[in-house]
Amino acid sequence: MNQDIKVTKRNGQQESIDMEKIHRVVHWASQDLKSVSVSQVEINAQLAFFDGIKTEDIHETIIKSAADLISTDIPDYQYLAARLSIFHLRKKAFKSFTPPPFFEHIKKITDLGIYDKDILNKYLKEEIEILGSYIDHWRDMNFSYVAVKQLEGKYLVQNRVTGEIYESPQFLYMLVGMCLFQEYEVSKRMNTVKRFYDAVSLFKISLPTPIMAGVRTPTRQFSSCVLIETDDDLDSISATAGVIVKYISQRAGIGINGGKIRAIGSPIRGGEATHTGCIPFYKHFHTAVKSCSQGGVRGGAATLFYPLWHLEVENLLVLKNNTGTDENRIRHLDYGVQFNGLMYQRFLKDGDITLFSPHDTPDLYNAFFADQEEFKRLYHKYEQNTLIRKHTIKARELFSKFIQERANTGRIYLQNVDHCNTHSAFNAKQAPIKQSNLCMEITLPTKPLYSIQDEQGEIALCTLSAVNLGALDSLNELETLTDIIVRSLDCLLDYQDYPIKAAELASKNRRTLGIGVTNLAYYLAKNGAKYSDGSGNQLIHTTFEALQYYSLKASNTLAKELGACPLFFQTQYSQGIMPIDSYKKDIDAFCDFKLKFDWDTLRQDITSKGLRNSTLTALMPCESSSQISNSTNGIEPPRGFVSIKQSKDGILKQIVPDYELLKNQYELLWDIKDNEGYLQLCGIMQKFVDQSISTNTHYDPSQFEGNKVPIKLFLMDLLKAYKYGIKTLYYHTTRDGGSNDMSEKEDDNNCTNGICKL
Repeated sequence: MNQDIKVTKRNGQQESIDMEKIHRVVHWASQDLKSVSVSQVEINAQLAFFDGIKTEDIHETIIKSAADLISTDIPDYQYLAARLSIFHLRKKAFKSFTPPPFFEHIKKITDLGIYDKDILNKYLKEEIEILGSYIDHWRDMNFSYVAVKQLEGKYLVQNRVTGEIYESPQFLYMLVGMCLFQEYEVSKRMNTVKRFYDAVSLFKISLPTPIMAGVRTPTRQFSSCVLIETDDDLDSISATAGVIVKYISQRAGIGINGGKIRAIGSPIRGGEATHTGCIPFYKHFHTAVKSCSQGGVRGGAATLFYPLWHLEVENLLVLKNNTGTDENRIRHLDYGVQFNGLMYQRFLKDGDITLFSPHDTPDLYNAFFADQEEFKRLYHKYEQNTLIRKHTIKARELFSKFIQERANTGRIYLQNVDHCNTHSAFNAKQAPIKQSNLCMEITLPTKPLYSIQDEQGEIALCTLSAVNLGALDSLNELETLTDIIVRSLDCLLDYQDYPIKAAELASKNRRTLGIGVTNLAYYLAKNGAKYSDGSGNQLIHTTFEALQYYSLKASNTLAKELGACPLFFQTQYSQGIMPIDSYKKDIDAFCDFKLKFDWDTLRQDITSKGLRNSTLTALMPCESSSQISNSTNGIEPPRGFVSIKQSKDGILKQIVPDYELLKNQYELLWDIKDNEGYLQLCGIMQKFVDQSISTNTHYDPSQFEGNKVPIKLFLMDLLKAYKYGIKTLYYHTTRDGGSNDMSEKEDDNNCTNGICKL
């Protein structure tokens, strides 16, 4: 019967359907895949064919037929569906399965105004042809189905109105490398571009969304994270809102420090008026964040920071709460509440926390970040000062209010500002850390702006990348991988444009990078280690020591070639202080392992020649990029063996790596009884990481009486995290009560902004 179906071709002509042609394509895509049934895919697809069906719809029907069969029983259907998708993608982009010659392709797309003209200006035709011959287009066949859909949806350059796609993934990878290294000496850059291409196309490293989607186009803003601080000043507040709009429009994730704004009722102009407090100005920032749509899909996203001891804290803690009115709630921002050791001491001793307005105690606010001993001295002093406005609350009551809001919303975060400054890449007296970013892994210095043109302020940007731990054959590979990451991200700092001068000056003076990891769950499983029982502790210690050591070595090598970053003298590294010197020693109780690398020689090299980059590491969620490399997310345990994502293409299913081989080695999230083992691993990682970690806490109410997690457990985890030196806590996730069906559905708690999250 199907032979009688007519197919409508792209030119409008009709002809009989050619089932043999369809069979050849599906059979081609199935080669070297285990257990997939070509006939099953074809039979399921034929059920959806109809007379007059378009050629393009036939392709999409076959792809969906293969994708519907993805399961843990036959994981390779995700690769069959991916290959069919690549075939379809290339036909749409090139009108042929075989990609065109590289130079011809670049010329055509540049003439359309889609590629950056610098590519043809910087590279000779002969160089482009050599690089084109180096491209291995068969690497497209290593993508999973979810990866191809991510590439189509986010990364490949295209006309988002007509849906026309202009390139294939391997062209993307090579062109990104060419753009980043275009200023390298001709004798060096060809080999460097090839090294970069191999690292990204073989999934050894992951790149964030702004780089994947933007590098090679005329738009040049690729920093994933933007940190903006406001002063308690109308000019500064207005400038902050203006900067937010600028960066939201360029798809960046935002961190806002609004903690210095004075509390409600404070005097203005000597008492001529009273201050309206933080909330109206936070609403102003919220409006700025939501003012520009990111890619036409959703508004921007930001996390706003303030100290736990702020006089308005009880009202600020409930800003995301579903109770209340629009006048006293700002539900579409996330919040980072700032703690330090004194706050925890008051909690443990069942004491009081005294709340102040930062405007009344400016030296206290500054010491909160720069000098913990001075903060204690001033805090005690102001508690005794009867002339200063204050409010006292039981520490345990305030902690409970914080944890209740964190548990109820999942998105009230925590920053331990003392750990961020005492275990920092920076000298806290010269460059204090006063906030984090959207996803709680960036810890960089900031200064308020007083106008958009202000060059004395400091907007911190961080450029990210991640090593795919699961793709490593040995830790020795980290030496070459960190070298190519450091070189490429450092080049990006000079290649990109800066809409705000204060951001450009800070970026080029500090040259901050954030190298993270992805696929940790697979890495643990592959090595027979678990999150929960301490069996992974030594592996993680060795791995993250290697990551930080080789990252620092790569930056030191680059400093020898190009010079240290101009503000290197404001880093702890300039004084010979490494992260291994300042970590929280409490973790030695479960992690007393010897260092394996020659830190003394590296220390001497760094103090002598400097670092090209003030920071090197930060552990981000990796939500989007993990799907490209078919990895588990960042450092997180998977919720199930199958993750399920709803998209415009329907349901997308992704199987954890090497499921058939390692299904008994993986530790699923809701099989882990508590956060202890996970927090221990984060503490070990933080020993080496010079920025922070997107650390989450997870709770399963079904494990407790009355299906209710005791608040005491939440509080104990806060104390453990502090004790283990963890700088920041990101999401608080609660199991929704569904059965553990070995699958994972993506929800809003998976950091769906997709920008900062690599």
